[in-house]
Amino acid sequence: MTSARAPGRPIETALLGPVSLDRYKAEGLDLPGGGALNVAWHWSRAGLPFRLLTRIGDDRPDLFLGFLDRHGIGYAADSIVGAGPSASIDITTREDRQPWMDNFAPGVWADFRLTASEEAWLSGAGRLHAVLVDPVVREVHRLGDSGRLSGLESSGDFLDFRHYDGSRFRETMGRLDVGFVGWPGGPGDAAVSEIRRVAFDLGRLVVVTMGSRGVLALDGASGRESWSPVEAVPVAGTTVGCGDAFIAAFLASRRGGAGLAESIGAGKAAGARATAWLRPLPDEAYGGVGAYGDVRAHGAHGA
Repeated sequence: MTSARAPGRPIETALLGPVSLDRYKAEGLDLPGGGALNVAWHWSRAGLPFRLLTRIGDDRPDLFLGFLDRHGIGYAADSIVGAGPSASIDITTREDRQPWMDNFAPGVWADFRLTASEEAWLSGAGRLHAVLVDPVVREVHRLGDSGRLSGLESSGDFLDFRHYDGSRFRETMGRLDVGFVGWPGGPGDAAVSEIRRVAFDLGRLVVVTMGSRGVLALDGASGRESWSPVEAVPVAGTTVGCGDAFIAAFLASRRGGAGLAESIGAGKAAGARATAWLRPLPDEAYGGVGAYGDVRAHGAHGA
């Protein structure tokens, strides 16, 4: 596909994924969240050109729009609000300060599909990053099969790999250039062997983060793999924001021209900083957590 991007225009990234109502059950706290929203916050601070392609429900739109507007995050104002509830997920922080996320409800994402205007914008973007919950996987497959991902640098976050097996991973990874997996085990696990096999068979780059153990990079194009140990840091907050911080910094570095090792280093540093936060982002990103006891007004915003 020939890009519709004008000469000299900065290469923009389409950031595709759900934003969700994050329910912190123990605290009785609801916050705007989701991997796409977290990455968007990091990229907005870094000054990267991108647009968030997402949906929120019409039940509590101001909770999300206030956040996006305050941080200057571009979105499609004519299509971001859908009929029905926003996606939501329950978050519990375990005693080891590791997050446990469960009970994801897709809400308006259940039948998600890009609008014609969103697809037109995507055709002029140079890059795509997708947070691969099931509705996004379906859309990535549709876009890939119709040729709409041709010419895009594409990446996807496979999250903790809980809902994948080798064949499903292969099917989705075949439509992307770069994949990220947050794996709770070690490099010798059977699932990691399958991830390695797919990366090398397809000639793709897959980056597997393993928390404080390290980062495994599987470069299928070159047939090489590398292991980058992580220097453990005291966790003053939680690790809930580490994965999104890593991915945001890795992609920002890589798309700025850095090599693989340097990009992994940038990701590790960002992930380490995130351990100081109780939530995926620092409290000030939410305007002070207490602010979300009230509904914020929002203004129109687009990019």
